[in-house]
Amino acid sequence: QVQLVESGGGLVQAGGSLRLSCAGSGRTFSGYRMGWFRQAPGKEREFVAYISRNGGSIRYADSVKGRFTMSRDNAKITVWLQMNSLKPEDTAVYYCAADASSVPTVMPGRWDYWGQGTQVTVSS
Repeated sequence: QVQLVESGGGLVQAGGSLRLSCAGSGRTFSGYRMGWFRQAPGKEREFVAYISRNGGSIRYADSVKGRFTMSRDNAKITVWLQMNSLKPEDTAVYYCAADASSVPTVMPGRWDYWGQGTQVTVSS
C-alpha cells in the first residue's frame, strides 16, 4: 500500500509558476506508475501527467504540454509537478495518484491510491 501527501499549492498570478510535491510512503513506491490529476469546481477529475516507474517515460495532457514538467526520485519517494506559464484555467485541486497496473491509463477510476489534494488558484 502507498500513502501519498501533496504540497506546494497556492495562489499565483497568471504567467507565474508553482511546484507541487507528492511525498509517498512504503518500500514499494518504485513499483508504481505515478500521476497527477486535477479537478476544477463542477468538473470531473482529469488527467494531467503520469511518469513510468523508472522515470524514463512521461505523458502529458495536451492542455499542459510544454508548460508542466513531471519528475520523480524513487530514493526520496517523491514526485514533483513543475507548473510554468500558469493560466486561470489551471485552477483546480491537484491530486497525486499511484497505479500498480501494467497498462498505463489516463482514466482516474483505474488508479489505485490517491492523495488528499492541494489547491492551485491562478488569478487573471
